[in-house]
Amino acid sequence: MKKYLWIAGLLAVCVGLALSDPVRAARATFLKIGPGQAVVSVLEGSATATSPGKKGARSLRAGDLLRGGDEVVTGRRSRLELTLPDRSVVRFADNTRFKILQISTEEASKRRDVRIHMSLGRGWAKVSKTFTGRSRFDLSCENAVAGVRGTVWRMNVDADQSAMVRVYDGEVNVAGGQKTMDEVKSQAGPSMRLTAPKPIAGPRKVTMEEWTYIVRSLQEIRIDKNGTASKPFSFSPEADRDEWVDWNKERDQES
Repeated sequence: MKKYLWIAGLLAVCVGLALSDPVRAARATFLKIGPGQAVVSVLEGSATATSPGKKGARSLRAGDLLRGGDEVVTGRRSRLELTLPDRSVVRFADNTRFKILQISTEEASKRRDVRIHMSLGRGWAKVSKTFTGRSRFDLSCENAVAGVRGTVWRMNVDADQSAMVRVYDGEVNVAGGQKTMDEVKSQAGPSMRLTAPKPIAGPRKVTMEEWTYIVRSLQEIRIDKNGTASKPFSFSPEADRDEWVDWNKERDQES
């Protein structure tokens, strides 16, 4: 009798642990991704998506598909991972807003065109190296575009539209300025809130100076709310560690 009670207790503990792990419970078990799609491969907490031509937002679940034009908002204490057709992954922290501008991959020619615009929050990208041809993989915000030349990096976008890009492996090309942001604005469409440079006192207006930096492994760059960028500088991996960073690194090892 005691043996049966012990087994029943052990099973109850295992079930309780499984239910208490929202990441494990919200993983898609089979990922079939078509052209122009991204699949919600992990969802911890909640997230909603709004699609072009459809009224209202829908709640997302692991296994759901997203496409170009979809706008996503993650909830409080939530995390979302998207897997793309080339097996690249992009993750977003809680209270993050982003819009998928473009997802296009061509297996035969090894070409890729992925563009995602973040208006607020934190994002992390691990880009597959399988596409060696003409490839574009951009995370953008109001004042900058981070384009892949490497494999692992993250972007934070604050409420005042200041931003930070931090690179963990490889190189990332980070660019800004009026020409760059005009291009992002045209891709994002009218629903994205993008503002032009603000005038100062006097008859002349200030335009955003165009700039481009290559940010290498274990370097970061910061862009202020006016679109002015610092030069890349090194960061300490130890000081960088927090729950968000550790979770992404664990997921990178699994993916």
